[in-house]
Amino acid sequence: MNALIRWGKFNVVGAMGMAVQLAALALFNRLTAGRYLVATAAALELTLVHNFVWHLRYTWRDRRDRSALPGQFVRFHLSNGLVSLLGNLALMPLLVEEARIPVVASNAIAILCCSLGNFCLGHNWAFAARAEARQG
Repeated sequence: MNALIRWGKFNVVGAMGMAVQLAALALFNRLTAGRYLVATAAALELTLVHNFVWHLRYTWRDRRDRSALPGQFVRFHLSNGLVSLLGNLALMPLLVEEARIPVVASNAIAILCCSLGNFCLGHNWAFAARAEARQG
């Protein structure tokens, strides 16, 4: 599949995931009495599972392999999860406390900042084409 088409599909899933994450963050931030970093981490984990399922079924549909599913899930968490977690938790205090941007808006900015790295990691590692598929 053309990388530009895949990038578009990645962004469709990303937009849905962003809605899930921002809604979950708003709810979790209320439930944790404003402990926005805890709320951010919880919302992010929910979104990672959501995005993994959609990327598997839509973005990288042609690279699905039931026998590789556990490995893809682990690689997705280690790549997109780590980039998103570190990016969100590093940027949120700067945006919320220093720039005084509201929590949900700050999270939207952090998500967008992580998206290109997440696409590259997803395309080249988490959902990488298997070697025999590339050769044949």
